[in-house]
Amino acid sequence: MDSRIEHDSLGAVPVPRAALWGAQTQRAIENYPISGLRAAPALIRAYGLLKAALAEANGEAGRLPKTKARAIARAAREVAEHRHDEQFPVDVFQAGAGVSFHMNVNEVIAHRASQLLGGRAVDANDDVNRGQSTNDTFPTALRMALRFELDDVSPAVEACARAFAAKGREFRRVAKAGRTHLQDAVPVTLGAEFAAYGVTLRACGRELAHAADGLLELGLGGSAAGNGVNASPQVTRSAIAKLRRATGRRWRSATDLCAAMQSQLPVAAASAAMRNLALELIRITNDLRLLSSGPRTGLAEIALPALQPGSSIMPGKVNPVMPEMLAMVCFQVVGNDTATALAMQAGQLELNVMMPAMACATLQSAGILARAVEAFTAKCVRGITADRKRCRAFAAGTMALATSLTPAFGYARVAKLVQEALRSGRPLLELALELNRSEKRAPDAEIRRLLGL
Repeated sequence: MDSRIEHDSLGAVPVPRAALWGAQTQRAIENYPISGLRAAPALIRAYGLLKAALAEANGEAGRLPKTKARAIARAAREVAEHRHDEQFPVDVFQAGAGVSFHMNVNEVIAHRASQLLGGRAVDANDDVNRGQSTNDTFPTALRMALRFELDDVSPAVEACARAFAAKGREFRRVAKAGRTHLQDAVPVTLGAEFAAYGVTLRACGRELAHAADGLLELGLGGSAAGNGVNASPQVTRSAIAKLRRATGRRWRSATDLCAAMQSQLPVAAASAAMRNLALELIRITNDLRLLSSGPRTGLAEIALPALQPGSSIMPGKVNPVMPEMLAMVCFQVVGNDTATALAMQAGQLELNVMMPAMACATLQSAGILARAVEAFTAKCVRGITADRKRCRAFAAGTMALATSLTPAFGYARVAKLVQEALRSGRPLLELALELNRSEKRAPDAEIRRLLGL
């Protein structure tokens, strides 16, 4: 390996000559060859924006020479623009609190700033990390990154809700058998079923929006333990104001910096909102798979768009691939929420050191949810069609139609009608009309009206 020698407090470390990182990053590469997974692009972007804002604020406050501060800010903005993503090789499963990744960020920015200054040294700790700690910057960058990612999830969910609402209107006159306990129930409309999916997804969207607002509260300036040691309140205020201008989001300082260090409740709340969305999507995709089952031996009340051949051995088979894909994504989101919940409760005293696991889990969830829901909406929901004739046949054939007859004949007598219909195979309408004529209760038209036929 063509290398150079870098130093940290533990000694000398060979580092690839072309790398922008330094000794601490190299140690992390060697110490944590765990998953092969690297930091999410959103986290890299968030840290770049954060370091640029802090460098500018430190320069304006006289805590860094202005020339050096400008170079650091420029290098950090390059990081935020994803111009150096290959320089962040640290595994997502690493040292607690995210120290390894944070130092990766500091070293890359320091090395690049030194290049911008023509080789004049910029120090990763004393300059790039001036007045900062992993303990306040990592959770700040995590909340920022997750907030950015939720900005993609929310419109995808809203678009899906609108697509289901549109199908609700399209199918509003398609009568079909309702089903409870997977058994025949009173008739409903296919439109009512689909409209309800849209209503539920909009409720999930509101939950996501509430969680996203909680992520705007930042513990920046808390330093190592929430007491602000070596940090400047002036620099913190200025940096948050700069982040507002740079991102268009209304970041705010946490009311209690100690609490912001101890607890990662906003991250857990965002994860829980994504879990709840995932659970509802699993339920909806299960419904779509049932309703489209067949085409000859299942319910087959709806047809999903045919996207690809469904079998390597059975010619002509087409499967519900988009609901299957989305369900699997949602299973991963539910698992990620469990990992996040365990990491959240594992905090001790002044710091939760399990934040790298939270970052890996929540940022993956947000990324795959946004893309999966968008694809599901475009390639499945919008192309769903109804078999109106089959729906009507099920509506007319369900024994639960008898429910509508109880006001005329009473529960016990209608139950006997149902039993006779099941025994004889005769239509319930035919039996009901016979009973009505024998007792001369009402015009035949009234019985048909009660049955919705």
